[in-house]
Amino acid sequence: MEAGLPAERLSRSTAPRPGVGIVHLGLGAFFRAHGAIYVTEAMAASGGDWGIVGVSLKSPTMRDALKPQGCAYTAVELGPSGETAQTIEVIEDVLVAREDPEAVLDLMADPRIRIVTLTVTEKGYCHEPATGALNLAHPDIVHDIAEPLPVSAPGFLVRALQRRKKAGHRPFTVLTCDNLPENGRVVRGVVLALARAIDPGLADWIEREGRFPSTMVDRIVPATTDADIARVEQLTGRHDALPVLHEPFRQWVVEDNFVDGARPDLAAAGVELVEDVTPFEHMKLRMLNGTHSSLAYLGYLAGHETISETVADPAFAAYVKGLWRDEIIPALEAPPGVDLAAYADALFKRYANPAIRHRTWQIAMDGSQKLPQRILGTLATNLDAGRPSPGLCLAVAAWMRYVGGTDEKGEPIDVRDPLAARLKALCDATDDPDTRVRSLLAVEDVFPPALADRLAGPIIAAYRKLRAVGARGALLELTGVAS
Repeated sequence: MEAGLPAERLSRSTAPRPGVGIVHLGLGAFFRAHGAIYVTEAMAASGGDWGIVGVSLKSPTMRDALKPQGCAYTAVELGPSGETAQTIEVIEDVLVAREDPEAVLDLMADPRIRIVTLTVTEKGYCHEPATGALNLAHPDIVHDIAEPLPVSAPGFLVRALQRRKKAGHRPFTVLTCDNLPENGRVVRGVVLALARAIDPGLADWIEREGRFPSTMVDRIVPATTDADIARVEQLTGRHDALPVLHEPFRQWVVEDNFVDGARPDLAAAGVELVEDVTPFEHMKLRMLNGTHSSLAYLGYLAGHETISETVADPAFAAYVKGLWRDEIIPALEAPPGVDLAAYADALFKRYANPAIRHRTWQIAMDGSQKLPQRILGTLATNLDAGRPSPGLCLAVAAWMRYVGGTDEKGEPIDVRDPLAARLKALCDATDDPDTRVRSLLAVEDVFPPALADRLAGPIIAAYRKLRAVGARGALLELTGVAS
C-alpha cells in the first residue's frame, strides 16, 4: 500500500467454498470472533458442508459491510504482547430478516440446514428473565402468533420448523450461544410455548423430534470502533469494513445432543462436548459475567471507561477478588476437573489485559435482562445458605443508580435497556433512596417477588452508601483498601 493511497478492500480468496449447513441468527461481533472460527477450524480438520449464512434480524449494517468483501472478514487476536490477524471465510452470505423474511424462512426450511445457531442477546428471546417463560404479551410475539412472516428470533425458529414439518423434513438443531443459564432449556421452552400458541401439533413434533443443546461460550470481544478499523488496515494492508477483535482466550462447552448427530467435528477445534453443561454455565455466568456486570456499573459510576482500567484501580481489584473468594465461589459447584480459584485468577489476568478495551458502558447494556442470571442467582443461593453478599448487593445498587440516568458528577447516562423508560420513570418518581430501591425491586420482570423482599434491606443500605460516598468510596469501605 503506497503512502497516501486508500488500501485495497479485503476480498474473499478463490479457495473452494463449502456447502451451507448452518444459519446463524443475530450475526454480530461475538459469533464472528468465536463460533465462526471454531466452525472454520472444524471443517479444516475434518471437512463437511458447514458453511454459515448469517441473518441480521433488523439492521442491514452487517450485510452492507460484509457483502462487498465476499463476506470475508479479519479476526484480530489482542494479546498482551501484540496483535495477530487472520482472515475468516466461513460466512457464505448475509440476509436481513426485516427486508425479506420469506428468504430467511426458505433457507431455514431447506433440509441442507442442519443447525441454527443464535446470538440475539438475552432480550432477543422475548422471555421473562426472572422466570425464563415466553412473554406472550411481547409485541413481537403477538405479531408472530398472528402472522406467518415473523419478526422475532423465536418466531423464525417456529415458522421455519413448521415449514419443515409440513414438507416432511427433519428439524434442525437449535444451538443458542447466548449467556442464559440452561440456555438450551430456556430456548426450547420459548419455542414450544410459541409453537403451541400457533399449532399444538407442531409443538408436539418439536418436543418429540427437536434438539436444543445447552452451551457455554466464553471470549471477550470488545465492540469494534472506527479507530480499530484503521488499526486493522495498518496491520494487514487491506481495508476491512467490519473486523472483529478478541482476546486470546476462548472456550465453548456444548451438550452433544444434535438432531441425528449431525454437526461439525467441533471436538477437533477444541470444543468441549459434554453430557451436562450446567456446571460450566453457572461457573461462567456467575464468575465472569456476574463480575463483569458488577465492575461495569460500579466502574462506570466511578469514571472508569474500560474493564482493564477499572481493575487497575486497587479498590476495584480487591473488590472483584473478594467477590470471587467470599460470595461467588462458595455458591458454586465446580465443573469436573476445574479449580475455581485458579479460574478466578485466570479471569483477573484476562480483565487486566490492556489490549482489550472492553467498555464498561457496553457491558452495562440490557442490565434488566442480565441481572437475574448473572447476579441474582448467586444472591439467592447465598441467602438460602445464610451467607452475606455485600459486594453483589452493592453491584445491584449500582445498577439501580445507573438506570436512574445520571452519574456521580450529575452527567447524563445513555442507558440502553428494554426497560429503560420504565426504570427511569420509577427513579424519577422519588428522591427517597428507600422508596426508589423498593420501587425497582418491585419490577417483577427482573426480581422474583420472594427474592426482592429478602434483598430489600441490604440493597437499600448499599444504595444509601453509594449516594453518600460514591462507588469508589463504597468499595474502599467494603474492601479496606487504603485510598
